[in-house]
Amino acid sequence: MMKELLLVVTIGGWLGGNPGERSVVGDTEITKWQYGKKGAVSITYDDGSSDQFSRALPIMRRLKLPATFFVITGPIAGSNYQAKFIGRPVKEIISESANIPTNADNFFERASAARYLGYQGTIAYYDRADARFESGKKEMAYTIMDSLYSVVRSGSLEPGETLSNEVMQEKGLIWDSLKQYAAEGYEPASHTVTHAHLAVLDTANMLYELQKSKEDILEHLGAEYTFSAEVPYGIEDPRVMKYGLPVYLTLRNSMPEPFMKEINRGYRDQPGAFADKEYVQWQRGPITRTTMEQMYSWVDTTLAHTNIWLVLVFHGVDDIGWEPLTHERLDTYFQFIKQRDDRLWIATFGDVAKYLRERMDAKVQSALKGKEIVINLSHSLDPTVYKLPLTLKTYVPAGWKNVRVMQGDKIQQVASEKDEKGTFLLYQARPNAEEVKLSQGNAEYLKSKK
Repeated sequence: MMKELLLVVTIGGWLGGNPGERSVVGDTEITKWQYGKKGAVSITYDDGSSDQFSRALPIMRRLKLPATFFVITGPIAGSNYQAKFIGRPVKEIISESANIPTNADNFFERASAARYLGYQGTIAYYDRADARFESGKKEMAYTIMDSLYSVVRSGSLEPGETLSNEVMQEKGLIWDSLKQYAAEGYEPASHTVTHAHLAVLDTANMLYELQKSKEDILEHLGAEYTFSAEVPYGIEDPRVMKYGLPVYLTLRNSMPEPFMKEINRGYRDQPGAFADKEYVQWQRGPITRTTMEQMYSWVDTTLAHTNIWLVLVFHGVDDIGWEPLTHERLDTYFQFIKQRDDRLWIATFGDVAKYLRERMDAKVQSALKGKEIVINLSHSLDPTVYKLPLTLKTYVPAGWKNVRVMQGDKIQQVASEKDEKGTFLLYQARPNAEEVKLSQGNAEYLKSKK
């Protein structure tokens, strides 16, 4: 939990204060959102379809908006790991199905093998079985799986394979392009190897989808981009989350933090009802029939509170992908968001998740040393992963109109502001690094930087 050490001093006669004036100098807090904003917005895309990059990305570049792309790694040219069944030869499973009906003991294996039986059309059975299983109708899921293996044994399906729509729509994506997007500040992240229904896979095949996607991202993009992932279809299946969260440090599907309320895409909970929570992660998924007024209202609701993280989930763009929005609608909506970036922190999914965790774990200490305020900022998280700068708010003497902020060899000149409590400063500081020193700045230098 975030801790703060407050240093209260009498300013009268010190550093330009008026005699008899009392204020809180050195009082320092970590702002709830980066740069002291009122809320956060993360723009995310699922599946990596080609129009996301050819139509939506240029809009975000023009508006200087960051985003997270959850991409299916198997079909990316140059990937080391493609679609694959981990287990017994499928002929054994097909033969066994003639005598042993599908049940709780063999359903996961048969569902895992369903897409790799060597026949076209099997994916339709696999999709329907998953839908029944995830809705709690397990016996119906078993019956559908029996039907699949029956038609395979009868030879009534054509030889071949059927790829999912999501895999086919990602055609043309290459790692070099993702590397370029990452260099521009975008966050490529995992959406598994093949966009599988992980809830009906056995452990070996589930882990293959999660781990091998991560390994390809690690090799082609680096460790920074193995932080976030999204399990396809936005599922929250407890068994999948049990295996998924150890592989990735955060899943958009589930972030079980004690300080945060999650409202995922399909939920109707209103975020304003959770004022007692430090943070509310509110996911909304605009689809073709979503009105612009409704999309605008999500942003307005975020600004009406101080604890909402709005996570927007997009899929299709123009003619490619599930429930597409036109690029013209995206352009209008993103302009609406951009016009409010003085109050909204617009950041990738991974950056917001890191900031929240750092802030809630951090300790900040302040002390007076001569005519300086000295700040120490630290947290106990893995410093190789959690190294995002935090925004500090420190109260300074009323006479400090501009302030020199020094941390290590980095020096900033920052103008002070005022609120009902006194004169304060908002500035960026690196945790687990050198102490931060605040002192009266050079007004002429500050003017020259404006």
